[in-house]
Amino acid sequence: MAEPLIVRREVQIAAPPATVFAFLADPDKIVRWMGTEAMTEPHPGGLYLLNLAGRATARGQFTEVVPVHRLAYSFGWEGNDQTPPGSSLVEIDLVEESGGTRVKLTHSGLADREICDSHEKGWTHYLSRLAIAAAGGDPGPDKM
Repeated sequence: MAEPLIVRREVQIAAPPATVFAFLADPDKIVRWMGTEAMTEPHPGGLYLLNLAGRATARGQFTEVVPVHRLAYSFGWEGNDQTPPGSSLVEIDLVEESGGTRVKLTHSGLADREICDSHEKGWTHYLSRLAIAAAGGDPGPDKM
């Protein structure tokens, strides 16, 4: 049986769930750790749009929003036939733990192993930046 093409990443963040949630839903906070421009409408059916410094633009729609606990949105890249906008699903759960929040990310619906590996590398990079920004630090310029 083939291995499922799913990215699963977790990170512990030294901040409460409400703070972390804001860094996932508020466009001004998103660009502190990922991308250079973001537009979000965090409600089911609302827009998710992220410009990665002109290199690529991600687009999707929120499918689930449970403030301070969970976000889910369709995801894909404009102009990309292998992972077009809305073709995959990002689910993020926030679990309050002693000392902060555990972020559990699942990205499913990826087309092949190469695409899955690329997104796993990206999420690993960006979740480490999120952990710094949401805890009040400055992750510095994005080198990815």
